[in-house]
Amino acid sequence: MSLFDRLPTDAAAPSGPSRRTLLQIGAAAGGGLLVGFLVPFGQATGKVGDAPPGSLAPNAFIRIDPAGKVTLVMPQVEMGQGTYTSISMILAEELDADWGQVTFEHAPPSDALYANPMLGLQATGGSNSIRAWWTPLRKAGAGTRAILVQAAATGWGVDPAACRTEASQVIHDASGRRIAYGALTGRAAALKPPADPPLKSPSAFRLIGKPLKRLDTPAKTDGSAQYGIDALPPGVKFASLAHSPVLGGKVVQVDDSQAKAVPGYRQTVVLDDMVAVVSDHTWAAQRGLAALNITWDDGPNAGVSTALVRERLRAASLRKGVVAINVGDAAKALSHDPIEVVYDVPFLAHATMEPMNCTVQVTPGGCEVWVGNQVLARAQAVAAQVTGLPLDKVIVHNHMIGGGFGRRLEVDGISDAVRIAQHVDGPVKVVWSREEDIRHDLYRPAWHDRLSAHLKDGRIDGWKHVITGSSVLARWAPAAYVDGKDSDAWGSAADMPYDIPNLHVEFVREEPPGVRTGFWRGVGPAHNVFVIESFIDELAHKAGKDPVAFRLSMLDKAPRLQAALRLVADKAGWGSPLPARCGRGVSVQTSFASSVATVAEVAVDEEGAVSLRRVVCAVDTGIAVNPNTIVAQLQGGIVFGLTAALYGNITVENGRVQQSNFHDYRMLRIDETPPVEVYVIPSGEAPGGIGETGVVAAMPALANAIFAATGQRLRSLPVDRDLLAGRKSA
Repeated sequence: MSLFDRLPTDAAAPSGPSRRTLLQIGAAAGGGLLVGFLVPFGQATGKVGDAPPGSLAPNAFIRIDPAGKVTLVMPQVEMGQGTYTSISMILAEELDADWGQVTFEHAPPSDALYANPMLGLQATGGSNSIRAWWTPLRKAGAGTRAILVQAAATGWGVDPAACRTEASQVIHDASGRRIAYGALTGRAAALKPPADPPLKSPSAFRLIGKPLKRLDTPAKTDGSAQYGIDALPPGVKFASLAHSPVLGGKVVQVDDSQAKAVPGYRQTVVLDDMVAVVSDHTWAAQRGLAALNITWDDGPNAGVSTALVRERLRAASLRKGVVAINVGDAAKALSHDPIEVVYDVPFLAHATMEPMNCTVQVTPGGCEVWVGNQVLARAQAVAAQVTGLPLDKVIVHNHMIGGGFGRRLEVDGISDAVRIAQHVDGPVKVVWSREEDIRHDLYRPAWHDRLSAHLKDGRIDGWKHVITGSSVLARWAPAAYVDGKDSDAWGSAADMPYDIPNLHVEFVREEPPGVRTGFWRGVGPAHNVFVIESFIDELAHKAGKDPVAFRLSMLDKAPRLQAALRLVADKAGWGSPLPARCGRGVSVQTSFASSVATVAEVAVDEEGAVSLRRVVCAVDTGIAVNPNTIVAQLQGGIVFGLTAALYGNITVENGRVQQSNFHDYRMLRIDETPPVEVYVIPSGEAPGGIGETGVVAAMPALANAIFAATGQRLRSLPVDRDLLAGRKSA
């Protein structure tokens, strides 16, 4: 599990109105019905209906207008994962709404009103949008349907139990009468939704489980979809910025005489740690920035290097860590003839398709922000903090996100844009270049792992795993970081699915100097599953066992995962012959409440080049709200993970990140991308997370396939072609 599975609920948000109070909120809006639904961690700061009729009200609610249109104010943000469609499907299912009349609106920033029920704050991340809102939105839909039925039954003088609903209509079969939801809004607005309405049995679902087309596809296809980078308020100017090349460095002097000669140049904004050029258009801003002569003071981190970071991690790993889990007596089991290995993984950048950007206008009495961000309330709060304005004077316009992956769980780009905007008359759009994006990211931590195991009778009898690295959780959610315990750092390691009688996992926190770390798609499990599944593969070969059979023998307590592994082995043709220097590798995981088994098939030539032949994945993610979305997310996540395993590596020298763009921070190209087959296992369990599971699955499956093809075990990433070609030793 990740941070998002375990974030303490007592650390996140203030106490709020009772469940009963929230469920009873009702008001007329635009002549329609407005129904608030429970947000467990919220404290209302305003009343539904305060806004003019038809406009967004600051609360979580369903709106049905007299024409029958159903609107959901979306508590989560869309960044390509299909959340808007799947969440709307959940709502429409229990409401029995006509899918063709369902639409959505972005929620405004408010931890109090739109807190993610699993996190206690308004955030999209951790593959939990469906998990978090599965029950609250079903209850919202069912409660709304109940009062619509009551309104119709009262008007007809019949028992509500004699009525049913379908496609936004209430129907009384005995009399043949039916009435549209839109015609009932006035009468239903006076009724109170039941506090705990009955929910549908999965066998009665009409929408959930169907591969429905995404609601956001038409706008993305015709270009009308608005991402943060598309925001163009009247009079907007454009800015490019340059941060200190070394974290913690400062500006000493700026000569902008040549920049002033660039057509379209407006002004130079010099701050303590960065410089920006503001112009009439982006090209002028970029040219003006390039023309600056900036003198920097590199500060205390000028000597930081990857070698230094690695040495500190190695030394720290010898310290005693915080215990994540201790079962049985691992020390005793490992006291005789242990198998010991060390794994390392590098810093990784997010490299989102939509570069970092934020548009801001600051006036004496207010601040307006246009951005796509995963934590909107934090976006509002940082703008208020920088400007000194009260929260209610900061307006944040939420936009779709062109790739989040955890990068937009941060608000540093918003803070930078507001600081620049304070020196600009009118709105200014700040867009980071790809070089700024790569060199000033909050990187996936570099990790150092020490593992020990003991085999007995062909099974793992003892296991110890020491995880050493940065704690993103301690910075990002300090209230959840208690006594050095970091549920993200040991995600999928402390709750590994195998039946091992003597198990010990601990975490040693070691922060890298001169490098900022942040959540990265897959968070803790993406690192831990790579290490664990690679070592499991090593142990299978040590035991003389087939890697699939070895895993199956220790998964009796994880039947869903066991079934996924059997299915993927069958679909991938596990055990069938392959050409020379070709191999298959397997990995399994229980992460984000989903059970996933993956097989990668590769070929490795004599020069060490890896060709991806095929990837097969089987997943039990519980009830599949939209199977198409699940398949797409696993395919995209697997490609994302393969990219990182093959090419991802951020290195530092003299305090400076050495990579700058896609020529040296490679992406997997279309001609390198393998076919990815996904098999969704029917399930009646509550939905699990899916957006990050493919990333987690890809890396160990690839590494194990490379071993099968070459006999070379990869205990570090990215893939080293020299090692695979025999030009160097491990």
